[in-house]
Amino acid sequence: MENQVRSGLGIDYTGMMNNLQNPSGFTKAELQSLQTELDRAQTSLQSRWEAGELDFSKLLVSMKAQVPGIVKYADTAASKFQNFVVLGIGGSALGPLAVHQALNHYYYNELPPEKRGCRPRLYVVDNIDPVRFKELFQIIDPSKTLFNVISKSGNTSETMAQFLIVRDILRQVCGDSYAEHIVVTTDKAKGNLLPIAIKEGFQRFIIPAGVGGRFSELTPVGLLAAAVCGIDIDQLLEGALGMDQWIRETQGVFSNPAQLRVALAHFSLQKGKTVSVFMPYADGLKTMADWYAQLWAESLGKRFDRHGQEVHVGQTPVKALGVTDQHSQVQLYVEGPNDKVMTFVTVEKFMDTQLIPLDSELPEDIHFLGGRTLEELLFAEQKATEYALTLAGRQHQKIILSRLDAYNVGQLLLLLEWETAYMGELLNINAFDQPGVEEGKNGTYALMGRKGYETRKQEIEECGKTQYILRS
Repeated sequence: MENQVRSGLGIDYTGMMNNLQNPSGFTKAELQSLQTELDRAQTSLQSRWEAGELDFSKLLVSMKAQVPGIVKYADTAASKFQNFVVLGIGGSALGPLAVHQALNHYYYNELPPEKRGCRPRLYVVDNIDPVRFKELFQIIDPSKTLFNVISKSGNTSETMAQFLIVRDILRQVCGDSYAEHIVVTTDKAKGNLLPIAIKEGFQRFIIPAGVGGRFSELTPVGLLAAAVCGIDIDQLLEGALGMDQWIRETQGVFSNPAQLRVALAHFSLQKGKTVSVFMPYADGLKTMADWYAQLWAESLGKRFDRHGQEVHVGQTPVKALGVTDQHSQVQLYVEGPNDKVMTFVTVEKFMDTQLIPLDSELPEDIHFLGGRTLEELLFAEQKATEYALTLAGRQHQKIILSRLDAYNVGQLLLLLEWETAYMGELLNINAFDQPGVEEGKNGTYALMGRKGYETRKQEIEECGKTQYILRS
């Protein structure tokens, strides 16, 4: 068995390889045959790194230098405010939420202040459902809340709409001091949000120009919320830097973790595995699956390749949670279409465990659990799922974290980001744009009456003239 382990993170890909239980699995020779292409991808990515096109990696050192300033502001904010509300969508919301849930108490907001270190409660408002948005203000006091508006361009309709509502509420509640309740994370030199922030005196943090939203968690987009809520962002970046160094300075599919993961993903896709299931076995990583789904879908789902050829490539990400989804999805994965590849994410040592009480009077069908722990049961459930998939000849692999801490979460984020960048190279597509999303944005601008989009509005209205609707 090949098992790459360094600094607390490992990749167990036994379930992807050819053996007696899985004769259709890959051979080492098959993976090795991709090495020339992987070397070419590594050279291309290094050139792009040097040109400033892979700033999610290149700027990690400069982000590390910003930690003291972010922490100082976060500590001051924590001493003044009871709530910290993130207004953002996509990577601006999923990243902060994923890291928060991974590294803080699962019921963080429900803890009394002293048990969360007197840090503010965190709310991430990642949608514009009017009921949900109004209900937020039924549980928070705006005068005791700091709002973090995150938009690189200031064109994000959802976030800017939230901002306008919040600013109006704060003006009514706080008067002239309303600006103290808003911190803006945006572009350094351009965009619609920047001049507003300068004019109204909002505290500002910078989203680096070369970092897109889904790659931005290890910039102030995610680091600020993490620091406000007491997460060690220095260790988060240390883990990311360790993984970054491992990937950029190591060659070979059996030594470089990003190359290994992307080789397995690439061959799986070639063999008809059009669905990638990301299934952590730790509730703290539940939202990490949401973050991964955006990263993989938005980066790799493309109509055209770099030569303008129509290719319609991509692999559909599906988020799952062990063991919950053993009882809702695994039936499909074991006996349904053989079009899926599974990635489990496991934690070797939980921060806590729970003993299951012994009771000799219970039936044997229940009694056997007594004296064991929930941690043991969780590990058994995950191993049993692997076994069921192996018997069915279904591909699966496992990312192993030694423990769920800031260092390992930083490693995991960088591994998945680099894997995505490599996959873009192998598919010959741009993994850093999202033209399909832009069409939806432009349509929204048109329907909401933004100037310059009148023709688009007419096109949308014409398209919607013929409708087929069944109502009760």
